[in-house]
Amino acid sequence: MNRRAMTYQYSRIAKLAFGLALAAPVIMPLAACQQQPQAESPPLEGAAIGGPFTLVDKNGKTVTWDQFKGEWRIVYFGYTFCPDACPLDVQAMMRGFNLFTKAHPDLAAKVQPIFISIDPARDTPEVIGEWTGAFGPRLMGLTGTQEQVNKAADAFAVYHKRGADTAGGYLMDHSRISYLMDPNGKPIAMLPTDKGPEAVAAELAKWVK
Repeated sequence: MNRRAMTYQYSRIAKLAFGLALAAPVIMPLAACQQQPQAESPPLEGAAIGGPFTLVDKNGKTVTWDQFKGEWRIVYFGYTFCPDACPLDVQAMMRGFNLFTKAHPDLAAKVQPIFISIDPARDTPEVIGEWTGAFGPRLMGLTGTQEQVNKAADAFAVYHKRGADTAGGYLMDHSRISYLMDPNGKPIAMLPTDKGPEAVAAELAKWVK
């Protein structure tokens, strides 16, 4: 993960949020006695993030985005040969999810964590199954053809590109975002994996109802 990837990702999301703000109607404030507290809106509400895809799981079985309808989803794009960023992010994501599960088991049962590879040349179904299994049985790993992966990444505004060659092969430059999506597949928030598992659990508890 490099600075250019992060700049691209946050710039795109910021533009989406700015556009939504401009499109919002102007409402004149009412008298203090008429004002009612309003529920906080999801930070990614209305953003053009997420969309249909067709990939395969660790068993080579076809999985589509529509199959998750009715479930909350946590979506992270990365690759199993990543030396640092992906393991750290996914570890924080899943530890946070586990904390949320202990506190709210009924709600957590409605959430599906998903890891999507952006390096299908090396991340076969078997490889991605072994890697995601190290983070717990609830994490689903998905891969596919390069065309399928590109379509999924584009739908989620995810930057990804082959990076520098190394002694062991090559690196991948990519965005580092854990998206929380609602049961209708709409974007809700970015989970704060950089702040640790407790922050992730708190963010999940804030939105998953």
